[in-house]
Amino acid sequence: MISFELEWITNKGEMTMKKLKTIGLIAAMIGALTMTNTPVSAKDLSLETKWDKTFPKSEKVDHQKVTFKNRYGITLAADLYLPKNRDGKRMAAIAVGGPFGAVKEQSSGLYAQTMAARGFITLAFDPSYTGESGGEPRNVASPDISTEDFSAAVDFLGTQSFVDRKRIGIIGICGWGGMALNAAAVDKRIKAVVASTMYDMTRVMSKGYNDSVTLEQRTKILEQLSQQRWKDAENGTPAYQPPYNELKGGEAQFLVDYHDYYMTQRGYHKRSVNSGNAWTQTTPLSFMNMPLLTYIKEISPRPILFIHGEKAHSRYFSETAYAAAAEPKELMIVPGANHVDLYDRVNVIPWDKLTAFFTEHLR
Repeated sequence: MISFELEWITNKGEMTMKKLKTIGLIAAMIGALTMTNTPVSAKDLSLETKWDKTFPKSEKVDHQKVTFKNRYGITLAADLYLPKNRDGKRMAAIAVGGPFGAVKEQSSGLYAQTMAARGFITLAFDPSYTGESGGEPRNVASPDISTEDFSAAVDFLGTQSFVDRKRIGIIGICGWGGMALNAAAVDKRIKAVVASTMYDMTRVMSKGYNDSVTLEQRTKILEQLSQQRWKDAENGTPAYQPPYNELKGGEAQFLVDYHDYYMTQRGYHKRSVNSGNAWTQTTPLSFMNMPLLTYIKEISPRPILFIHGEKAHSRYFSETAYAAAAEPKELMIVPGANHVDLYDRVNVIPWDKLTAFFTEHLR
């Protein structure tokens, strides 16, 4: 979720930015509210034992909570889904992450459970510092650590006796689409990657939507974020941005769409950053000068599938990433779909395409 104050106009059916009134990207609203999230340490993760997902439990899969550590020593919490009709042979596996600011009980879990019902071992995980995973302070993000979380999920899957470690793919949703592409570029164990309704979080944080932020605005943002570090250091705890997805009226339609998912029964989850919680004010710092997709061509010759909604405000992220990637690659545009439709609309998400893609490339 990106926090802007924007005034939007409609120009021949397309949203364009009329006026940027922001103090900063995601961020930099000095004096914002301090969160009350209870810290979760790596040594005493508390995992919910009841089914608390935003989607119904499937009778076609077995489910269990698991934990594993990433390369930085942070313990990640995850949901492992296994097809009930598995035959004891080593199987292909898929790790699923995202959206950015979401938890495994939301979209990533739905993707994981559905793909498990279609014959894959799957894993949906909470990123470092969020959800049930470890790491302090809470609700902070880094493109480097997020990329590592995907590779750590591959570590976990590939060390299970029922997984064929030569047949592991990943799915990244929304902002984790960019993380998935970055992970695939550097981690050659990943055999196929899907970016669904993707954002490039480094691009949108450093340049704004549609690359609209000027050098002067970027400089001001960085100055404010730098000053916020003094305040955080003096206080001993980070300040947080205002709660996300609380509508005040007049927001752009895509922000209304976010609210309709994260703040209603459809997709609300109390541990989700995007469900009325927030990132730290200084979270954007590590995204501002670390472009995720610099080495996207190096994913080749492994395949990439981009999936995006026809009417999504974020569609340009997939289109430009697709143009930058090397073959084999495919861009699938889902007719009539907006950005969040691909989070959870089971009649919109192209399950057959996902199944065919991984069946072909995780052989």
